[in-house]
Parts: sequence; C-alpha cells; structure tokens
Amino acid sequence: MAQHRHRTVAVTGIVLALVAALFAAMPAGAAPPPEGGPVDLTKSTAQWIDRATVAVQKDDAAAAATRLVADRDGELAVQDGELTGSGAELDIRKIPGGLSPAQREKFPHLASYAAYRVGDHDRDRVADALTGQVILTQHAADGTLVTATGVQTQGVLDDLYAARATKAGLGPVFRDGRVTLSVWAPTAQSVALELDGRRAPLAMERDGASGIWSLTGPKSWTGKTYRYVVEVWSPSARAVVTNKVTDPYSLGLTADSTRSIAVDLGAKSLAPHGWSSLRKPKAVPLSDAQIQELHIRDFSVSDRTAKARHRGTYLAFTDTRSKGSRHLKKLARAGASYVHLLPAFDIATIPERRADQKTPDCDLAAYAADSDKQQECVSAVAADDAYNWGYDPYHYTVPEGSYATDPEGTKRTVEFRKMVKALNGGGLRVVMDVVYNHTAASGQDPKSVLDRIVPGYYHRLLADGTVANSTCCAGTAPENAMMGKLVVDSLVTWARQYKVDGFRFDLMGHHPKANILAVRKALDALTPERDGVDGKRIVLYGEGWNFGEVADDARFVQATQRNMSGTGIATFSDRARDAVRGGGPFDEDPGVQGFASGLYTDPNSSGANGTETEQKARLLHYQDLIKVGLTGNLAGYAFTDSSGRTVKGSDVDYNGAPAGYAAAPGDALAYADAHDNETLFDALAFKLPKSTSPAARSRMQVIALATATLSQGPALSQAGTDLLRSKSLDRNSYDSGDWFNALHWDCRDGNGFGRGLPPAADNKAKWPYAKPLLTSVRVGCADIDRTSAAYRDLLRIRTTEPAFQQRTTADVQRTLSFPLSGREETPGVITLRAGGLVVVINATPDTREQRVRAVAGHAYTLHPVQAKGADPIVKSARYEEGSGIFTVPGRTVAVFSRNVR
Repeated sequence: MAQHRHRTVAVTGIVLALVAALFAAMPAGAAPPPEGGPVDLTKSTAQWIDRATVAVQKDDAAAAATRLVADRDGELAVQDGELTGSGAELDIRKIPGGLSPAQREKFPHLASYAAYRVGDHDRDRVADALTGQVILTQHAADGTLVTATGVQTQGVLDDLYAARATKAGLGPVFRDGRVTLSVWAPTAQSVALELDGRRAPLAMERDGASGIWSLTGPKSWTGKTYRYVVEVWSPSARAVVTNKVTDPYSLGLTADSTRSIAVDLGAKSLAPHGWSSLRKPKAVPLSDAQIQELHIRDFSVSDRTAKARHRGTYLAFTDTRSKGSRHLKKLARAGASYVHLLPAFDIATIPERRADQKTPDCDLAAYAADSDKQQECVSAVAADDAYNWGYDPYHYTVPEGSYATDPEGTKRTVEFRKMVKALNGGGLRVVMDVVYNHTAASGQDPKSVLDRIVPGYYHRLLADGTVANSTCCAGTAPENAMMGKLVVDSLVTWARQYKVDGFRFDLMGHHPKANILAVRKALDALTPERDGVDGKRIVLYGEGWNFGEVADDARFVQATQRNMSGTGIATFSDRARDAVRGGGPFDEDPGVQGFASGLYTDPNSSGANGTETEQKARLLHYQDLIKVGLTGNLAGYAFTDSSGRTVKGSDVDYNGAPAGYAAAPGDALAYADAHDNETLFDALAFKLPKSTSPAARSRMQVIALATATLSQGPALSQAGTDLLRSKSLDRNSYDSGDWFNALHWDCRDGNGFGRGLPPAADNKAKWPYAKPLLTSVRVGCADIDRTSAAYRDLLRIRTTEPAFQQRTTADVQRTLSFPLSGREETPGVITLRAGGLVVVINATPDTREQRVRAVAGHAYTLHPVQAKGADPIVKSARYEEGSGIFTVPGRTVAVFSRNVR
C-alpha cells in the first residue's frame, strides 16, 4: 500500500493550486495547454538512453538552450509558462547527426530522435539525478520555455547498473546458515525491510555499482514474512511516495499475496516423499511432443471421483483413481507425452481463501439450454469467484495459492511438487504456461509490484511515457536488462526447484528473440548432477504473434514465428488451424466453414461462405495450407499445390504472409484448438450444418484432430477435445467460472454443451447464432467414447511410426509426398504418402476413391492400430493392389501400411 509522506502530499497540493492559478490567469474562453504538447510534465517524451546521451522526440527548432533538470523532492512544475521548483540542472549539448549507428541499432524506434550529450562534468551527478524527478526543458533565445517533458530512464539505468546487477542473486538467498534479502531499486531514495510485521523497518544497504539494496540476517529469518519499504519518485503519482511492497523475486507468499515469505526451497521439509529421487518419464524431444493443454481447476472441480477437498487443487492430480487421472493415463499410454498447465504462478484476480470465493446464487442446472440466466448468474460473481485462466501475473515465481488446500505459507510449494510428481508418475511430463509479457497492474495500483519499486523501468513505455497495453494489460519490457533477467531467473527456479519439464510463453512475440535464447542457454546449463534436472531436455514453445508496438521488429528482433525458425523453440502455427476450422477466430459470422467443417462438400446455410465456385477455390487453398502444416510448416518443402504449380511452403499464401516459415520440424506447433476461442466442438457446432448427426460431428472432430496429430513436429490439443469438450459456445471463457469451463470426464454428465448462452461480454453478438444450436445439438456417450478411442489410435500411430518423426527438411522432403495434389485434386480429401504409409483424410460425407499410381502393385492394408481399433467404419476402408486405389468412407481418417513380402 502506498503511503505518501506529509511533505510530498503538500507538494501535490501546491501543484494543484498552481494549475488552478494558471487556469484562472487565462483569458476568458482560452484553453489550457493541451496534454501531450511540448510543455506537458504528465508525459515523458525524452529518453535518457545511456549516461552520456538523451534522445529527444520533439526537438524544438527555436530552442537555444536544452537542459535536464532533476529534483530529488519531485516539486518541479510549470506555472504561467515558467518552470517552478529548485531542481539541479545538467547541461546537455546537441549532437550533430543524431544518435550513433550503434545507438540506432540498439534503439531502432528512436532512430529519428534528436540526440543530446550530457556534459562530461555532469557525469558523476547522473546516478543522484535518477533518484528524483527528471525533466527536459528547452528555452528560446528570449528565455521562453518552449519544451518541458518528463524523461524515460530505462536505458541509462541499464547503462549504469546492469553489468553488475544482472549477475547478482535477488530475493531470498540462503548461504552458510544466513539469509540475505536483496532487491534492485536503483532510483529509490531509501529502502527498508519490514520483517515479520515489526513496527520499525530495518534499514537496508545500497550497493552503488549495482543499485541493489540488501540485508543479511540469521537463519531464524527463514519462514518469516517481509515487505520492502521503498521511498521513490513515482511518475504516475507525480510525487515521491513510500511504498510497502512485496518482493518481485518472492519464493513464498501469504494468502492473497499481502506479504512475501523468506522460503528456502531447498529445505527438506518442503520436499514430498520421493522428490529428490523422482524418476521422470522418458524425455520426448519437442519435435515429437504430443501435448494436452489443461487448466488446473478445470481438471477436477466437477470430478466426483476425486476427493472432495482436493477438487480444483494441485492435489487432485494425486488422486490416481479419479476419472480425470485415469483418462490422462490412457492418453499417456497412447502416446501423449506432456501436460501443459495453464498459468499456475501467483494470480492477481482470484481470492485465495475459499471462504472469500463467491459462487453463483442460482440453480444453474434448472435453466433451459438456451437461457441467458446461467451467464447472468455466473457473470455477477466472476470478479470474486475462484475462477480465472490466470493470464494476470502477480508474482512470477510462486505457485498460485487458490490451487492449494491452504494458501497460507508453504503448502502451495509442497502441493505443486506433489502434482508434478503425480503427473510424472502417470507417464506425463509437465509444461507450464508462463506470462512474462505483462503484469496485472502498473503504477501505484495495490497489485503493482515491479512499478512500485523501480517506477517506469520494468514496463514498456510508449513514446509519450505511457505504459503499452497491446498485450491486454500493462506490458513488460524484457528488452530492459533487469526485466530480461527476471524472466531467466524465474524460469530457472521453476525448472530446478519444481522440476518443470517445459515452458509455453504467452505472447512470445512481445519478447526479444535474444531474451528467449538467453532462457534456452540458462536452462541448457542445468545438469542432473548439480541441479537435479537435465536442462537440455526442457522444451520451449510459445505464441509468436507479430503485433502491437513491437510489430515488425520495431524495437528489437522479436521472438515471432519467422524469427524463431531454426532455433528449436516452437511457435504456434495458425495456418492449418484456420484452414481446418474455417475462417478466423474473429469472424462476425461464425458459420464460415473450412476443411473439417463441411466447406463446399457439406455446405451450411451461411451466406458468408460465398458461391459454390468460391467455396471450392477456398477449400482447395485450405488443403494446401493443411499440407504445409502436415510437413511441419516447413518453408523449404516443395510440392504441387492445388493449382498444379510446384511451390515451396513459403510460397503458399496465408493472409498475405508465407504459410511455411519453419526451418525444421519442431519449429512450428500444430493445433486445432486451445483455450483461446471456441473449443473445437463448439467451432464445428457453429459451422457444420445444423442437421449434422451426433455421429458425424464425432467423425469431423477426429478429422480436425488428425491434421495436427499426424503432422511433423509437435502437436497440442486442449484437454477434453477428444471427449468432444464444449464450453457452451463461449469464445473467451477466461472468467466464465466452473459452470462453463469444467471438464466432464464422465460422458454421462455430457460434454458441456447446452449449459446456457455464453457470457454476454464476449459472446452476445453471436447469441442469435448460438441460441438455436444450444437446444438442438446433442452428443451421447457412444459419440464421446468413439471420438476419444479414435484419437488415441491416431496418437499410437503418430508416436510409433518413424515416418512421422523426421528431423530435417531434407528428411521430410524425402519421406513425405502428396501424390494427388494438383488440378485434379479431390475437394475435401487429402492423401499423404509417408514412408511406407498412405494416409487418406476424407472430410467429405461420402466414400471417396484415391488412386495412387506410384504404389500400384504393392500390398497395403489398414494400419494394425486402426484394424484393431474401436471405429468400425474405418475398418471398411480398402485398397486394391492392382489399381493402387484406396477407398475410404466419408468423414474418415484411414492410415494404410505397406506389407513387406
């Protein structure tokens, strides 16, 4: 909680009085100076990029004198066109030609800025100036103030302190029976340690070379609660404030994150039985990973076979005989290799104590399948219930307390470890979803941590000094050295101390590529002998989307799809996903069809699909996108496209960008659905003709899953997709509560469809499309069981057949082909040769023949896994050796294997 000093509050009052006086002095009808103009201390348009250089966005041509003015008390203001206050001036002189080539390369978004050099005689005053308010002023020759703006200081802070600070241990460090608590706060005027609730904080010592404040105490500090008391200039408050704030490097927290706890994660008391000798499932390389994406609370909150006190918590994964645990084990036996957990670090928007968590005050089950009452009841308590996806980080390196049976103290640490151990014991390695690209809050918000310790540093600032929010929230700046260090240090802790086997980066494209490669390097350095884990086996992947203030490498080389190619760090590929489902996630009409939803071959009534000719053309282009996806999204893979041209993956168009961007299998991650947007079942419900039978819906679900599962490289599926999981058509269920999100492992409980109209906030525009579907679309146990069994068969084939496990573009080019591509290609059918296999994906309603002349005379039979599998329809697929014709029933994926005589 921020506490303003009495003197600072008085200064704020003076500033307000001066502003009022300025308004009063204006002629009648005159307007105040516009915010964002050349004289505006609420903005920071100048940037101090290193100890010698200041970059100025709006350099006034009339300026005769330019200065930096620093005031430790933060009392600088503008009144009647004049600067008031008693700040110290630093002389700066314009540099002809602007920034140097090296500076422009480091700060490309500032390339056009004017540059000013800080006088040599003022260099020793820089560090002191940064501990208060800093503004840049320009005066005309007659003394008129023409520019007054705040100054961004991220660059100069890195220049002064990063070399030492990035090598230091922060947070609680335990050594030789002593505890040292350290925090980086280079701009703070003082930092004290509030330990164990004592009234008198303990003064901390500042290291001038690193900007780190630290204090060492006895072993008895272990387990004590603490906060830092930081006195610092805050640009957002426009005052010097005193913040009582938790540790950004917290390793433990009290309930609701009110205080940090000095936790020794190496203590034996925090290790579950068998933790030190934990044997993990065999490491699967990322290029072969089959991933189940899972939300911790969704997994068990409605599972009546899990222990009641464990439901919705980490410990539910230790209930090995629950339906959820048994289903995960079935998937693992079939070939699933990883469970990807949605964010499990400390979350800002969930009350952690069960007594504080609200529940809907309605009998939700009593309402009709298309009622708007369920969403109304759920939305009324959404801000205070137990549910959120968790993409709102509070503390990056502490497990979320609401998933623990007791959020107070260290139970969350022990129980998280028990969860990892249980999943590993069930044959699955663990990936953790991490969200370092933004925080839940910034400035003086009570849930802002980083910005209340080093204001204006950890977040990415726009040209005017405001915090960028293109990621939805207050965007962080991993390009700044200490934010980049926090990312690396946090991930190393999760890997070493929690034995996490992989990380998925939310909005990875907002990170510099260099930051993600630094993570890779730090993890690679972990060894079983020294650290208890083999860091080289840890997998990394993320969202490589290109947008926002960093788009097109505007500020640095981003970790985007294109840029991460060849690194072995995968990015999600949206190319085949959109082709399989149809349209895009944000279509006004959700009925736009795709390959697995009946485009052209089983049209619905939506006019958005266009004419029959347009549908056919789009479907064939979609098939080209899917073929590129099946190769692993390779840029250099050559094939014949649907127009008959020989093209490479990079030549195929995806909304104006190259479809193929990967250098090798493993650079792109295939998926048909994930937590974002509608589940696969719900998307198909919108797109398939309303009259589609339950059995046909099941089969089209398998078609869609096959395009990802049988691709080269890793594939991800949202948990429950093999069970036809629905969220009642909710396209953004991040805060939609258990009612819409819970997984239903027992088919007798349904699949989640028809639980009412989805929440209005993100779905109301689609209600007219949703309402008639919610009362008419139904699936039963037979459909659910059949879908899951068919998916598991595909997993077995994908993970046991070497043809799907190629390592290079050359290997894929040699092993894979699409023999029927070209002008005579069958709309709605893709035929793939992969080594000794032939795969026919028939998305049409009717039986199709595919004649592959190159295999005529060779013996093929249905793959043994499918021949012995649970789907009776695929068993009717056949092959005529003499003609090379494969005959495959409608809505069927058939894999044929060559018989060696």
